[in-house]
Amino acid sequence: NALLPNWVHLPVGYHGRASSVVVSGTPIRRPKGQTKDPAAEVPSFGPSQRVDFELEMGVFVGGSGNALGDPIDISKANDNLFGVVLLNDWSARDIQTWEYVPLGPFGAKNFGTTISPWVITMDALEPFIVPGPAQVPQPLPYLQDPTASAYDVQLQVSLSTATLAEKTVLCRSNLKYMYWSLKQQLVHHSVTGCNMRAGDLLGTGTISGPTPDSYGSMLELAWKGTKPIALPNGEERKFLKDGDTVTLAGFCQGEGFRVGFGECVGTVLPAHQ
Repeated sequence: NALLPNWVHLPVGYHGRASSVVVSGTPIRRPKGQTKDPAAEVPSFGPSQRVDFELEMGVFVGGSGNALGDPIDISKANDNLFGVVLLNDWSARDIQTWEYVPLGPFGAKNFGTTISPWVITMDALEPFIVPGPAQVPQPLPYLQDPTASAYDVQLQVSLSTATLAEKTVLCRSNLKYMYWSLKQQLVHHSVTGCNMRAGDLLGTGTISGPTPDSYGSMLELAWKGTKPIALPNGEERKFLKDGDTVTLAGFCQGEGFRVGFGECVGTVLPAHQ
């Protein structure tokens, strides 16, 4: 079990940065950093060999926010959520493995986060509210939400390569699979008194469903590289290569109408020499 015991008690997360959040279509440079082979005595420096995508959604904070020191109550959370975008939280898994103990991701995550260009408001998503997954054990009181707070947003990730222009679907998932709701994530972020401001962006974390074809990253889809993904032209992928283009797409389907999110696209560029 890759999840630590605290995962079912609180929405585990970490702080990021705004400077490298980019709009769809912006290429992403393969990062360099420290990595360490399990058999090596010391780390080495060079281009990441395990660049990955993460299928996520991002929610923008809205409303008046909260004053420093004053947490947001779960009953007021919706008043402080503005809208949602597709989000690809690019990751360098080999850099992450070496650096993340004990404080979590740093350089493995800061080289780029791609978002889709259109913000879909929470009002537009209201017809697609559904109950979320059962939360066992019951969350602590400040995270308990008696209302349905998940959203039925159909998501898809596709890959094209330098030699394969046609998109190959890698996974299909849904925002409703998220264990912790957008409201709960916002509330937990503010519970210590952190002041949330309009325009703050929260990433959901990887949105993986219950079946292997719904896993939201190469790390899961190729199972840490042990199950390479076969592409139609004979290529295989364990992680992303230079020239690979990742496309996230999503929509909500109503009766006779659809709410679309557009696309969230990024191409991996070679690392600097």
